[in-house]
Order: sequence, then structure tokens, then C-alpha cells
Amino acid sequence: VDGIPSAMAAFQGRLLAGVGSGLRLYVCGKKKLLKKCECKRIPTFVVALQTLGDRIYAGDASESLHYLKYKPAENTIVPYADDIIPRYTTALQLLDYDTVAGADKFGNFFICRLPKEVSREIEEDPTGGRIEGRLHSAPFKVEDLVCYHVGDTVTALQRASLQPGAKECVLYATVMGEVGALHPFTSREDVDFFSHLEMHLRQEAPPLCGRDHLAFRSAYLPVKHCCDGDLCEQYQQLSTEQQSRIADELDRTPGEVVKKLEDVRNK
Repeated sequence: VDGIPSAMAAFQGRLLAGVGSGLRLYVCGKKKLLKKCECKRIPTFVVALQTLGDRIYAGDASESLHYLKYKPAENTIVPYADDIIPRYTTALQLLDYDTVAGADKFGNFFICRLPKEVSREIEEDPTGGRIEGRLHSAPFKVEDLVCYHVGDTVTALQRASLQPGAKECVLYATVMGEVGALHPFTSREDVDFFSHLEMHLRQEAPPLCGRDHLAFRSAYLPVKHCCDGDLCEQYQQLSTEQQSRIADELDRTPGEVVKKLEDVRNK
């Protein structure tokens, strides 16, 4: 090929490959692979690919992620949504039909989602007329749901259950060898509890180097809809007086706070 193949994925019994700044769809012939169609509307360089149904999710080296749709009648691949933030993508993981988790080379984890009304419009439009963008941009934009600074370049993302019967979480691995998990909350009560616990621990257990915790987790973009589990785990290392003071603010006993942390850890 005339470019660097950087990402590959199975797509409807065919091979989808990111070659340079283009997406190519190959089928297996009797003697060699045959190129069926190509899309050259990725800005710089394809670094990651995910597929589901007739949708393609591509990560660009410097322009975040792109949602594309394969139109079999015309045998073309067209982008219909992209991100407004130019992220240097290093990894992608599909969460559902409209939601993608990703990471960039500056240590940021993010989750983007296509708005429901836009997703419905894309599926119900048989001609694909609204998919055509203008000025080298997609006609629709995705929404940022989560933003969190990990502190190290994430090289891999994977959905997994850590024990039988447990809910899925997102595992990540970094270039320095760190392996971590991002666990989704399933109730508003958990969200409120850990958000307030994190807020109190920022005051009671500041970082050793003196850097503000909120500023660190918001190094490139403001932290959004994500709690720092490592910080919450430091609750048990505090003095008895500090634990009691924080528990009183949360309307719980120190034992209930520790039990809540253990419950989430064992999920």
C-alpha cells in the first residue's frame, strides 16, 4: 500500500484498514485482497478503529474521533459527526452504539456521545442527505460526557468484567506500565456520596508536593463527571478525628464510609 497501515478492524465480513489519513475497505479475493472503497476525509492519520453495525468510529492522530457510516448502495464511507476538541488520540473503546471512550497522548481520558436526536436522524434518513458536511467538517458534533486527567499516556482501553457476575468497567493501560479501572456508577446516591467525599478529601489530604488536586485532574480540560478513586481510598489513612469530621459532613459514621468504599472496590 502507499501509506502506513496503522489500524485494522473487522467490518461486515470485510477488512477495514486505516492507511495514512484514509479508510479502506478490503474483501478477500481468490488470490489477494481487493480494495472495494476508500474514504479520504480523515484529517491527519488514523490511529484507532472500532465498528458496530454499519457505523465506523475512527480515532485521528491530532483531531480526536470521527463517526462514519457505510452506505452500501453507493459503496461509500462518509463522516457524519466529529469532536469539537482537537485531541491527539491514542486509544478508543466503543461503549454503545452512540458512545465512545478514548484517551489522548497527554494523559486525558474522555467519553463522547452522539446526541439521541442526531442518532435517530442518521438512522431514519434513507438518502443520507444530512450526512454530507461542509468545509471539510462533519455536519454534527458529539457531546463530551466525561473528562479526566490520568497523568500518563494511555495506550490501551478495554471493556471487561473483573469477576463473574460483576458489571463491566473500562480498563486502561499506560505507557509507564500503570493498569487502572474506571467503574461506572449506577445510582445518583453513589455519585453524590463520592463527589462529596472527594471534595472533603481535597481539603483534608492534599497532595504531598503541594499541587492542587483539582488542578492536576484538570490539567488540560476541566475534570467532568469523574471521581478520583485513589483519592477516596486515602480516607482510611486519615486520623480518627479527620475521619469523624468528614463522616459527619456526609451524615454517616466512619464505619459506613469505609463499608461504602469496600462495596465499590469489590464490585
